Amino acid sequence: MRALLVLGLPKGSLQEATFTMLRKAGYSVRVGSRSYLPSIDDPELDARLIRAQEVSRYVELGMLDAGITGYDWICENGSDVVEVAELIYAKQGLRPVRWVLAVPNDSPIQSVKDLEGKRIATEAVGLTKRYLERNGVHAEVEFSWGATEVKAPELVDAIVELTETGSSLRANNLRIVDVALESTTRLIANRKAWEVPEKRRKIEQLALLLQGAILAESRVLLKVNAAAENVEAIVAQLPALHAPTVTQLGKDGWCAVETVVEERIVRDLIPALRAAGASGIIEIPLNKVII
Repeated sequence: MRALLVLGLPKGSLQEATFTMLRKAGYSVRVGSRSYLPSIDDPELDARLIRAQEVSRYVELGMLDAGITGYDWICENGSDVVEVAELIYAKQGLRPVRWVLAVPNDSPIQSVKDLEGKRIATEAVGLTKRYLERNGVHAEVEFSWGATEVKAPELVDAIVELTETGSSLRANNLRIVDVALESTTRLIANRKAWEVPEKRRKIEQLALLLQGAILAESRVLLKVNAAAENVEAIVAQLPALHAPTVTQLGKDGWCAVETVVEERIVRDLIPALRAAGASGIIEIPLNKVII
């Protein structure tokens, strides 16, 4: 049986985070240490493991029906693709990444305007050139094969580099001057594949499940028991995606209350619920939250 959809998965820094999200979405992905053909437990999907920098080009050309890659590489390649869904996750967490203009701490450069006539190293040459054009700056942009942080100031005046936390830049005595582009992970599709109803159905299904998995990453299910007279006070403490669910228990005068909340507030919320009369409080991790 031939697979319905050929899906490009990002090899490199996004790989493990993407495999984790796919697992939470309900897909088991396996790949050997040297294989570019991952196995996925869905007969309708045929996966390819490709560098994130290249995924959007192959999707545009139709060699892949769909793919997961960064918005930055879509921009870098100027790829004409359908952006199906924004998936806000990265190598180190659920947040966007940034391509930043950085210079040595003691550099006189204070803004992008100060780059006129200067030399810049980056892996994202097209992205950087468009950034300079938007700011009316003429500078020499050279491709960097890696270790970009160590090239300033001896080899170049500035760099444009990808960062999540900025820690690597600080470790190399660099400071951020400006943000050239903020990027998130995207599920993209080939335009012709998107017009095929069966393929579109599969791509939209994948988008729905991945977005549900990402939403669940930062949320938990809270369940509590409460005497009927305390339910109103307890519900007042609970933020919710919608209204909390209140269910009558078999024991007269008692109810169960449950809702989905952001995990970061639970440590403050549980004592407040306890003080409002809640008992039997249970916190449950989630795989998917579909709104």
